[in-house]
Amino acid sequence: MTFRTMEVHPWSLATNTLDKEHKRLVESLTSLGNGYMGMRGNFEETYSGDTHLGTYLAGVWFPDKTRVGWWKNGYPRYFGKAINNLNFARVEILVDGQVVDLAQNEVSDFNLTLDMKHGVLARRFTVHGVKFEVTRFLSLDVKELAAFKWEVVAVDGKEHRVEFKSYLDGDVHNEDSNYEEKFWQTLDSYADNNLATLSIQTVPNPFGVEQFIVHAEQTFAGDFAPVKHQRAADYVVNEFVTSVGAQAKVFEKRVVVTTSRDYLSLEALQAGADKLSQLVQKESFENLLVAHSKKWEGRWQIADVQINGQGDKALESQQGIRFNLFQLFSTYYGEDSRLNIGPKGFTGEKYGGATYWDTEAYMVPLYLALAEPEVTKNLLKYRHQQLPGAKHNAREQGLAGALYPMVTFNGIECHNEWEITFEEIHRNGAIAYAIYNYTNYTGDTSYLASKGLEVLVEISRFWASRVHFSARHGQYMIHGVTGPNEYENNINNNWYTNRIATWVLKYTAQALAQFPRPDLGVSEEELAKWHEIVENMYFPYDAELDVFVQHDGFLDKDLRPVSSLDPVQDLPLNQKWSWDKILRSPFIKQADVLQGIYFFGDQFDLETKRKNYDFYEPMTVHESSLSSCIHSVLAAELGKEEKAVEMYLRTSRLDLDNYNNDTEDGLHITSMSGSWLAIVQGFAQMKTWNNKLSFAPLVPSIWDGYAFHINYRGRLVKVSVDKEFVTLALLAGEPLTLELYGKEVNLKDTYQVNLGVANV
Repeated sequence: MTFRTMEVHPWSLATNTLDKEHKRLVESLTSLGNGYMGMRGNFEETYSGDTHLGTYLAGVWFPDKTRVGWWKNGYPRYFGKAINNLNFARVEILVDGQVVDLAQNEVSDFNLTLDMKHGVLARRFTVHGVKFEVTRFLSLDVKELAAFKWEVVAVDGKEHRVEFKSYLDGDVHNEDSNYEEKFWQTLDSYADNNLATLSIQTVPNPFGVEQFIVHAEQTFAGDFAPVKHQRAADYVVNEFVTSVGAQAKVFEKRVVVTTSRDYLSLEALQAGADKLSQLVQKESFENLLVAHSKKWEGRWQIADVQINGQGDKALESQQGIRFNLFQLFSTYYGEDSRLNIGPKGFTGEKYGGATYWDTEAYMVPLYLALAEPEVTKNLLKYRHQQLPGAKHNAREQGLAGALYPMVTFNGIECHNEWEITFEEIHRNGAIAYAIYNYTNYTGDTSYLASKGLEVLVEISRFWASRVHFSARHGQYMIHGVTGPNEYENNINNNWYTNRIATWVLKYTAQALAQFPRPDLGVSEEELAKWHEIVENMYFPYDAELDVFVQHDGFLDKDLRPVSSLDPVQDLPLNQKWSWDKILRSPFIKQADVLQGIYFFGDQFDLETKRKNYDFYEPMTVHESSLSSCIHSVLAAELGKEEKAVEMYLRTSRLDLDNYNNDTEDGLHITSMSGSWLAIVQGFAQMKTWNNKLSFAPLVPSIWDGYAFHINYRGRLVKVSVDKEFVTLALLAGEPLTLELYGKEVNLKDTYQVNLGVANV
């Protein structure tokens, strides 16, 4: 079941309806971010109805207590939370003494529009005879700046007294906090007629995690006169008033936010905010907006995917891919190697932690192609910096080497579910795969030879200590795991986990042979052990079906397709069934065996891919946001166009159409690369196996064509596909040898081939 709240436009989300019932969903969809901070699309003014006020700063978090009914040795001591921050957007508006509250007022001429091309959220509404037009952006040009503008005009022929009370509000709570605790305390505040500041700090914690300080400073411009200011325990407020008639009046609010992540003391971050405030006060709102918009336009020049077509599906496809790219780049653009990509980004608090394996498995290919190599290298550096924490995690489990966390802010595991913390260890392989992906895509071996090998060796030592030898079968096995399919816990010999473990051991040994590192202390005996494990690993397989078996015992389940379920009574399973019933069922949350076939696609022939796809996909409910894209890519390669399109639309519009009925909690940021993967690796069949770039594009019947850019080894290439031709254009860089439909092409400028002839 899907549900749509916003109109479909190629570059925007818009609605003329004030949807009070689904306001949280709309707030998620209209979130803004600039990589440094972000906020949900909640209203600035008072709203007494159901809402989720959410403002977040990258890298600012709190270690909440891990509380479970049955404590197990090795449990993380705390559960990390990306906490809600001070509400610097808050205003209270009064018209002739009446509070503007769209939950209670009679509202007309309502419009809400997210402009994805320029990163601007705009809103219009009329109450009490006065029309308000609101513009909001979080600057890409000055990352610490949030800017707000209200244009106010009377539309009933009368004069009205309009008041603005502008807050910096530190009295905030987390929606996802289990224990109703406040995470902030006030350190300092100041207010005068045209300025207010508030400094807050996370409360002390018993885990040795740093206390973060956040400082905000608000300044003003426009036609409203200051009349009052106030300081209270948790907030500061400035009050302004003017008379509004037929001539529009303007109220502007600019907020600069600094944190202790970038300054050594409270005094330093306050001084930094002062300097930035003085800088932005010299510029008009329009100039600040232009500088911000130009940065967005620059990103879109490379990142945009253009989809051509006349039907609704083409337009929905176009909006979907742009929405996902917009929210991805709002969350992360690689400027800071201390940061990573959280599953909800700046749009909500669910899942708590900042980093999952999603980054390495799904984000890296997109950033490799759409940004400079340094962006992806910063993602790799993030994990290298946290190697000590990963070693700690392994020791907590009584194992050697490094176990990268499922959820983390600092390298220490901070997830509190046993089936995730203890068992979903396949994530360790994704960290290694990202190093391979970067090296293979860019051709740059310098990271692999230095920091990369330090990570790979410790991950390999973990795998070598985590396997056990079955004397009965004469093979190595890995028991007690959860694979990518989280609807199976504590199973033995997950095919994907066993596969990626052996791949890591083999890849690390090969890298050590190419780039010897005696300082890492890998002995010949250790290498021999790794080789023995690789050669003798057990992989579940069924000869009669000729498929890789997801794990031991899977074929003994009551195997049946998702089509046998009642879509109303049964789906989604995670909202309709008990966990016990889910675990006993054959239904698969996301690509599991198929995840391995996707990762190592050059190691399997088409028939093997087809048999496994045909076996597993019908049992997959796609209740993970990470599922549809993998199935779309593989379906396109197998010529299953209808399924490839279905999965593309699902991954590209997962949040826009609220497929899993959970977008009100926040967007699925780390799956948003999936729509790009489905187009570029799926429909265009871009592959980079063994240092060779290749394409074999097809055009879905719902489109007339599509086009995208990729950065590849110092070249910028544009790929354009329509019903007749595939056109490759080298826009920058040296000539490039690649393959198109299996034919070698030396791309010097532009190369075109007839699509019909190419597919013969």
